[in-house]
Amino acid sequence: MPLDETIARVTDRIRERSRDSRPDYLARLHAAADQGVARAHLTCGNQAHAYAAMGEDKDRLAGGHVPNLGIVTAYNDMLSAHQPFERFPELIRAAARDAGGTAQVAGGVPAMCDGVTQGQTGMELSLFSRDVIALAAAVSLSHNCYDAAVFLGVCDKIVPGLIIAAGAFGHIPAVFLPAGPMLSGLPNDEKAKVRQQFAAGEVGRDALMDAEMKSYHGPGTCTFYGTANSNQMLMEFMGLHLPGASFVNPGTPLRDALTAAGAKRALEITRQGNEYRPAGEILDERAFVNGIVGLMATGGSTNLILHIPAMAKAAGIHIDIEDFADISAVVPMMAKVYPNGLADVNHFHAAGGLGFMIGDLLKEGLLHEDTLTVHGDGLGSYTQEPKLKDGELVWEDGAGSSQNEKILRPSADPFQKTGGLRQLEGNLGRAVMKVSAVAPERHVIEAKARIFHDQAEVKEAFRNGEFTEDTIVVVRFQGPQANGMPELHNLTPVLAVLQDRGLKVALVTDGRMSGASGKVPAAIHLSPEGASGGPIAKLRTGDRVRVDAVAGSISVLEDGFDAREPVTPDLSGNRFGLGRELFETFRRQAGPSTEGASALL
Repeated sequence: MPLDETIARVTDRIRERSRDSRPDYLARLHAAADQGVARAHLTCGNQAHAYAAMGEDKDRLAGGHVPNLGIVTAYNDMLSAHQPFERFPELIRAAARDAGGTAQVAGGVPAMCDGVTQGQTGMELSLFSRDVIALAAAVSLSHNCYDAAVFLGVCDKIVPGLIIAAGAFGHIPAVFLPAGPMLSGLPNDEKAKVRQQFAAGEVGRDALMDAEMKSYHGPGTCTFYGTANSNQMLMEFMGLHLPGASFVNPGTPLRDALTAAGAKRALEITRQGNEYRPAGEILDERAFVNGIVGLMATGGSTNLILHIPAMAKAAGIHIDIEDFADISAVVPMMAKVYPNGLADVNHFHAAGGLGFMIGDLLKEGLLHEDTLTVHGDGLGSYTQEPKLKDGELVWEDGAGSSQNEKILRPSADPFQKTGGLRQLEGNLGRAVMKVSAVAPERHVIEAKARIFHDQAEVKEAFRNGEFTEDTIVVVRFQGPQANGMPELHNLTPVLAVLQDRGLKVALVTDGRMSGASGKVPAAIHLSPEGASGGPIAKLRTGDRVRVDAVAGSISVLEDGFDAREPVTPDLSGNRFGLGRELFETFRRQAGPSTEGASALL
């Protein structure tokens, strides 16, 4: 099947937009690669420091003839998705020795859990933790002792930060090794029901705590299709995982075998091997377009609309939200995974998962097949699934059809004919809306606005019974320059209760929502943000606002709106406490959300 015209056009548009930056990036990559094996340029004293604690690997490291892997790990045991990484370095070192190479933990990067910080002050550091992760990974690799990097990360900002670092060190190969999702616990829809019951005062905190603990109950990624699992999808569609690696549960023999295989493959694709595959060449326009196609086909997290432009920029590629919208218009939504449906990622994986989706989308011409991947040339091998046969890891043809069409459907008979994203544009600026879980009758909301400057104010108004009519809830000064752009996911139960009471409600914000956000229409990432004088700062309570995901518009229906002076916020409360004072430079330097909201790029 020839490549779809829209996919080809968007790819060409990205290539044209990047016509100066991408060649410059590749020239720097090739210049670095031409210097040869990095350790050859270190002095004997440099190397002695680097190898002093390496025991049985010391002689091979000092010889300099075998490839050495640098492990960058986001391990901590507060974050369930990352707790399994505690064992990975030893597995990787052993696999490297077995293959004739070496491996060292190059360094660690911080890894926040947004589930812990939702609605808390710490969430104001969350988005910028992506930039800190990129910087920390760069420091880890700066010792220049490594012929390839093995990245251990799963969740929200961690994978994007590691990709930014992989782009900066694009002359060396990069393999991403996932940890896998936790086993299925309390169904996500039951958890959401208890949350709404608690928000409405129908159950107590003991019932809420019991539901949460039964849902988040063990090692591995949370099982809903939020940002963490969207990241894993992205790595597979972009060819940075081994095929079928994303959703294998932690602590299983297959998971360990995939970890060892990833380490061995990283050795094979160094300059000392026969298949040199620098990360910067894998991270090209086609790979990012494939990632966006996967995002739309699965109904993935809106957070990736922020992260993908930042990741791409690190490789000299410029992506705009119009690219997401145009791809969404031609890519059908093939999966129903919570919050878009009742299934979790374990059910999705069992139904055929990413391998089935990639195969189907390739047949329909909706993916670039001719990409470089860490596994080989072309995306075709990502239709296969890994299995253990007599203790050996092999890849076999995956499911040629969905094993459960309530969860996963072919593109010819999708859940929706278009992807789960809409771009909105009007006199309020540019925003995006994830509509995959929003009922069609709620895609257009016109109502009076009510203005808030804090999500706690919204919850207080709800408790006081102040929402009695259709309302556009506007929460402004939540962008990266204002307070670090925290997620406003805690508003979801409150707004869902109002919606269930029969009110038409929508959220408009220059902040962001979680990848777990669901059925309430939310125009998010509004840019320019209020703190930079964007139009949202001109809104007043009582203004009529129309949010129209069908027409792709977001408008204030008031005469003279454009001539108003924007409100100047008092942001002093966001500047100190729980480390926020250390992030002032990030807030000052943050770019607009449409370009990734990074302070680095």
